[in-house]
Amino acid sequence: MLAILIGLIIGIGLPIQTSINSRLKFSVGSPLVASLISFSLGTLFLALITIFFDKSLFFSLNLFRKEPVWLWLGGLLGVIYLTSNILLFPKLGSVQTVIMPILGQIIMGLVIDNFGLFDSLVHPLNWSRIIGAILVIIGVVGAVSINQIILYRHKKFLPDRTNNFWYYRLIGIVVGMFSATQTAINGHLGIVLNSSVKAAFISFFVGTISLIVIVAIIHPRLSFQKSKENPWWLWLGGLIGALFVLGNVYLVPKIGTGLAVVIVLVGLIIGSLLIDQFGWFRSAKNPITFAQIVSLLIMIFGVVIIRLL
Repeated sequence: MLAILIGLIIGIGLPIQTSINSRLKFSVGSPLVASLISFSLGTLFLALITIFFDKSLFFSLNLFRKEPVWLWLGGLLGVIYLTSNILLFPKLGSVQTVIMPILGQIIMGLVIDNFGLFDSLVHPLNWSRIIGAILVIIGVVGAVSINQIILYRHKKFLPDRTNNFWYYRLIGIVVGMFSATQTAINGHLGIVLNSSVKAAFISFFVGTISLIVIVAIIHPRLSFQKSKENPWWLWLGGLIGALFVLGNVYLVPKIGTGLAVVIVLVGLIIGSLLIDQFGWFRSAKNPITFAQIVSLLIMIFGVVIIRLL
């Protein structure tokens, strides 16, 4: 029960982080620069936490020789996931930019569990887990799509439908699979280092270095618009992101990658609906509909099936 609660909380925090970083984007003029600031602050926070609990940021260099290369790639996969979503939005629209990666996350999470990839716990795939995953996907599609379908019908927003439309959908699924892989890798890294906080720090550190390189190439000259309109919570995105990674590192060894991914996704949708309902962090209010509530209940039922059957 504690693991499920942690998964829901960090999932709810993810859209909050997105809202904060979206506001930060207006101050720095670039989503990549906003992400870099968020990653950097998250890395600093995790460094302090790691020093407090583990007394050191360092680990034995023999791990580079003994452990596989993929153990250190979690942060890079996180950057790929983040950057790909930014690039896919104008091609797929907001609905499919959310749905396609979620589909990839659920598929890869169940595959990792079934085969014990990346030294994860083995949870054999059975019909109850498949049915539960399908219910979660149906709930996600309903919760995310209801309002956007109305916009599509009224032609208020249309994605760029080119001959490569299915190609972009496939990219969305693949980057979602990368996200689930990152969760599994970071979970195993926590076991190897015998420290969840140190594993989260390393993942964020790798992501920060990757973003520094990307931003240096794309935005060699940074600028920040000083304004009284910049609220104090503008700098909390990195903290929330750090807690998200830390939570996943804790969850994977406890409940497996597949269930961890599914529970976090349910929390993600709950957080998104709450932000829409109350307009938190200066977001536009979009009241929750009855259909979205039903979709959320379907998702929760799917999680219960995966967890208990």
